Amino acid sequence: MQYISHYVSPMGNILLAADDMGLTGLWFEGQKYFALSLDKEHTEREIPLFEKVKSWLAVYFSGKEPDFTVPLHFTGTSFQKQVWEILCSIPYGRTMTYGEIASQVAAKRSLPHMSAQAVGGAVGHNPISIIVPCHRVVGTDGSLTGYAGGIDKKVRLLKLEGIRICKN
Repeated sequence: MQYISHYVSPMGNILLAADDMGLTGLWFEGQKYFALSLDKEHTEREIPLFEKVKSWLAVYFSGKEPDFTVPLHFTGTSFQKQVWEILCSIPYGRTMTYGEIASQVAAKRSLPHMSAQAVGGAVGHNPISIIVPCHRVVGTDGSLTGYAGGIDKKVRLLKLEGIRICKN
């Protein structure tokens, strides 16, 4: 069973989804792929996990790095999960390129190379925005490419973390 809750952030309304294993979704209302992984059968209920997620978000939106984690439950292909786990390793206030992620995936899979475009597809379908920091992924030249929540939100999230933005 999936549960949902709502959070009002400084950047807009957010829908949260979770099951008994962890957070399964965090989407800005109206973003690309909004609630894509949300079960048709779900219940709006405040569960203890949502209190922890909302506390994490409050710390984050105050401009500080949260010093605690939230249990996550990824629902996707093994490739997507591998990419999302790499996203979780990108430190607060830092960025990583699609190519760097592709190199890590290739190494983990004992492949000579991996397509940065394939990685981009997995990054774009990340269902747990902000906490799984897909906003920290940039182009090879530091350019801001794609963000399901919109480039304007990506810029605001990066600035919130003190990351200098390269002008394209």
